[in-house]
Amino acid sequence: MAQSSGFDRTKKIAIGIVDVIIYHFSIVLSFLIRYSWELPQRNYEAYQKADTYILIVFVLLNILFGIYILYNKQKTDFLYLTIIVQLLMSVMIMAMTFVGRWFAFPRTIILISFILSTIFLFLWRIFIFKLYERIDGTKKVMVVGSEKNCRKAIHNFENSKNKRHVITKAVVNDFYNNVKKHMRSVDIVYMAGHVEEEEKVKIYEMLIRNQTKLFLNTSFENMVLVNPNMMSIEDESIIEVSNFQIPPEDDLIKRMIDLMVSLVLTVIASPIMLVTAIIIKATSKGPVFYKQVRITKDQKEFNILKFRTMSATAEKDSGPVLASANDARVTTVGKYLRSLRIDELPQLLNVLKGDMALVGPRPERPFFVDQFNKENPYYYLRHNVRAGITGYAQVYGKYATDFNSKLNFDLVYIKKYSFILDIKILLQTIKILFDKVSSQGVEEEVVIGNIPESVELIK
Repeated sequence: MAQSSGFDRTKKIAIGIVDVIIYHFSIVLSFLIRYSWELPQRNYEAYQKADTYILIVFVLLNILFGIYILYNKQKTDFLYLTIIVQLLMSVMIMAMTFVGRWFAFPRTIILISFILSTIFLFLWRIFIFKLYERIDGTKKVMVVGSEKNCRKAIHNFENSKNKRHVITKAVVNDFYNNVKKHMRSVDIVYMAGHVEEEEKVKIYEMLIRNQTKLFLNTSFENMVLVNPNMMSIEDESIIEVSNFQIPPEDDLIKRMIDLMVSLVLTVIASPIMLVTAIIIKATSKGPVFYKQVRITKDQKEFNILKFRTMSATAEKDSGPVLASANDARVTTVGKYLRSLRIDELPQLLNVLKGDMALVGPRPERPFFVDQFNKENPYYYLRHNVRAGITGYAQVYGKYATDFNSKLNFDLVYIKKYSFILDIKILLQTIKILFDKVSSQGVEEEVVIGNIPESVELIK
């Protein structure tokens, strides 16, 4: 079954252009509402002088927040993202009109346009999303690998917040012949487990020839080939594999930006941190801050700082234990601090000190690092970069998951690192504050059942 183009780049550009038109219309309508259906020349000229900058920032924020990536969205995501982006736009407009000395731009227009643009853009995006679902539809997936890997893949797909991809077939043996026999009945073939090299290459060639979309899992052998450099030596084309490291020059820039941003954020957050410290001290016995040894770049130990959210004797009897969902050790105030991520604010001091970065793999304790290193030989690679306050796994993955899944996200981050990626992660961290799952611990037990009857098991 050949793949339809779906919502390709051209369609997304068209959607973005309509977004800009709607946003511009919202601001113009705000002027008309505020000034009794007349455009005041002096005030409107202030907007006209700033409109190019405003609309460019609007487009950039939409791209960075992933507004135009539709496959992994629900309707509620568009509501959250639209509100967040429009709030940020309100702040950006105030900043731009101040810097540009366009003081005639009324603050009431910013408020009215925030309300109007949020409503209009949300309705437009819901319309586009419904159109997208109708045009692109649900994709049927054939998963290929061992029965264990297939069960895990089915579990993840079934528990996904959207149902864009549905596994209908699971091939657990005689991979090439079975894929060849059944590939016409699916849209996507997902290689979820190890397949012998000769057979795997034959499957790749067959799928490409038949224009069937191919998904690969994030095994080490696949991850190694992410972000390669192509070289030519005489008549030989060579793929140079990139390391799981951030280039030194990029790392220096990243560190300088971390210092500047964390210093500004520390000043801004200081009133919140002061109030939090007072509340913690007044509601439970023990210190305000919680220090714990964690591991960062080059396997170095450091003391991470957090506001205390558990009782002071949380691990007195149990020893080191990963925080879990509905953890009884968490105080009443601690639950709110965790849900709003306020408990993480003192880590800005760790960033200033150089132990952490704003974005990077979340740091683990030495006890668990030793354990994970024994279970996964590639775990050490995540320590090629500084640990972060937020990270790729926290934004794009499910927070309540096992260390292997988080490791895959961390390695993707290192391989794909760029300054723009850091900005995207920082901005999208705002969105996960709305996600209840993101603030809970690891799941106490993930039960992956047998392959359901709805999936055809092919042996």
